[in-house]
Amino acid sequence: MTNRNNKISPLRWYDPLLLYTLSPVFALTIKLVNTSCKLLDVIGKKEAMEAVSMQNKGALYVSWHQRMFYSIHYLGHESLYIMISQSRDGEYAAKIASLLGFRNVRGSSTRNGTKALREQIKILKKGGKAGVLTDGPTGPPRLAKLGPVIMARNSHVPIIPVSCSYDRCWVLNSWDRYLIPKPFSRVVYCYGTPLFIPSNIRGEGLESYRIKIEKELNHITDICDSFLGVKWPRSKT
Repeated sequence: MTNRNNKISPLRWYDPLLLYTLSPVFALTIKLVNTSCKLLDVIGKKEAMEAVSMQNKGALYVSWHQRMFYSIHYLGHESLYIMISQSRDGEYAAKIASLLGFRNVRGSSTRNGTKALREQIKILKKGGKAGVLTDGPTGPPRLAKLGPVIMARNSHVPIIPVSCSYDRCWVLNSWDRYLIPKPFSRVVYCYGTPLFIPSNIRGEGLESYRIKIEKELNHITDICDSFLGVKWPRSKT
């Protein structure tokens, strides 16, 4: 199977059938689990929305991969653009994400990443919104990458850190100990202090903002855990 550019497709012959049968099942399961949860509080949203309204209504949301599950539900109505790889697994992820309200830009750190990054920056400049799991897709866990800083600097939109926690969840044996809330869990969601990246920042200045994002995300994640009286592991080790 080939695409319009005559490149070999990552899909196998049976994948189209699975994409249109299993993907809706997975998307529905994610929706049902999240909607069963009780959202106790949303912290810091007012300040974050004021920062977005000050600009062109564009925003770059950043979070940890570990805390993604509920954000899929909470931010689904924002029509965020997210980067998804062009791999076979990425085809399934893109289909499920679209069913949950997200839009996607195809690329990864190893394939067409620069092109996808430029496309996201164009979207942000036009007032769109994007989302980045800043320690994904493979870690190290809870260590922010530099990409979101460059995206926000070049597109002139604020970075909005977001995180959440659950009082009951399954902890997967993955690189970041990914959390899936159990049905009917209690949830708290938190927005961090918005960060504006000056357009003239280069070199060590970019690194300083990367550290600020990392510290703020860890801070609000700890706030969410403390709110519920839990302390979920940060990594596999």
